[in-house]
Amino acid sequence: MKLQKGTSLALYSVLEFAANPGRQLSAAEIAEKYGASTHHLAKVLRELGRAGLVESARGVGGGYRFSGNAKRLTLMDVIELFENISTRTGESDEFDASSDVGRALGAVMAEVDEIAKATFRSITVDTMLKLIERQRRAAGNAQTSIQS
Repeated sequence: MKLQKGTSLALYSVLEFAANPGRQLSAAEIAEKYGASTHHLAKVLRELGRAGLVESARGVGGGYRFSGNAKRLTLMDVIELFENISTRTGESDEFDASSDVGRALGAVMAEVDEIAKATFRSITVDTMLKLIERQRRAAGNAQTSIQS
């Protein structure tokens, strides 16, 4: 499954905001961190705002902050705001359906997509934040070991 750039930006943004729910972040900060255009990110943030996942504040010190429920919001909830993947069913069209091999590969790819969707439905933003923190700690411990 390949996600569009806007979908990836939405996931990055939601995770950034949810990691610091009381702090407001500007679109420019997030765009710079993830190498995105602020214009494209602004469109993504408007959609997240319409969905009630972020709130915006204008003016000096303005920005966006998380307004969703990290323990209930799944990755699929965010993805479905930008992608119409829940209706994708059947065999993948990446392979030539006129051959047995192509049809078999298409069926396998469709199954992989279904597994990916189920995984996205089962992982909450809170779970992702915990995973990110564990990875940070592990990287910090590894760095400390190297320096010793």
